[in-house]
Amino acid sequence: MKRFSILLVAMAVMLSATLDAADDKGKKKRDPLAKAKCPVSGKAVKAEHAVAFKGAKAYFCCPNCPKAFEKDTAKFATKANHQLVLTRQARQVKCPLAGKAVNKEQSVKVAGVNVSFCCGNCKGKVAAAEGDAQLELAFSDAAFAKGFKVGKKSKKK
Repeated sequence: MKRFSILLVAMAVMLSATLDAADDKGKKKRDPLAKAKCPVSGKAVKAEHAVAFKGAKAYFCCPNCPKAFEKDTAKFATKANHQLVLTRQARQVKCPLAGKAVNKEQSVKVAGVNVSFCCGNCKGKVAAAEGDAQLELAFSDAAFAKGFKVGKKSKKK
C-alpha cells in the first residue's frame, strides 16, 4: 500500500510539472512582450519598465533605458515603432512607403513582423535592405505615420 501511495504521489508531481510546462509555453506564445527587445539596448524587455509613446507603451529592459529614450526619442523611434507593431499595440493600415492600400501578396518579414506593401517596388526596396536599414525603411517615424495606427481594430456594427 505504501508503494502504491508513493507511486501515486510521484505520478501527480510529474503530471503537475508537465501541465505547468505546457502552460509556460502557451503564455510565451501569447505574451506580446516575449519577443520584444529594448529599443535602447536590444535586450529582452520587462513590463515594469515602460513609458508612454504615441498613445501606447514602449518597453525597456531596465530603469535606465527609459531615461535615455526620453532624452533622445528620435534616436530610438524606429526601434520603438517596430516594438509597437511587434507587441500588437499598433497595426498596419497602409503601405509604409507609399501610404497606399496594401496587397497582402507583397509582404516581407522585417525583424519578426510581417509587413505588407502596395506593390512589388516597395516590397523590393525593403526586401533588399538588411538589419537597421530595413527597420528604418519599414518603421521610421515617416513610414510609421503612413502605414500604421496605434490601437485595436474598430469593430464594425
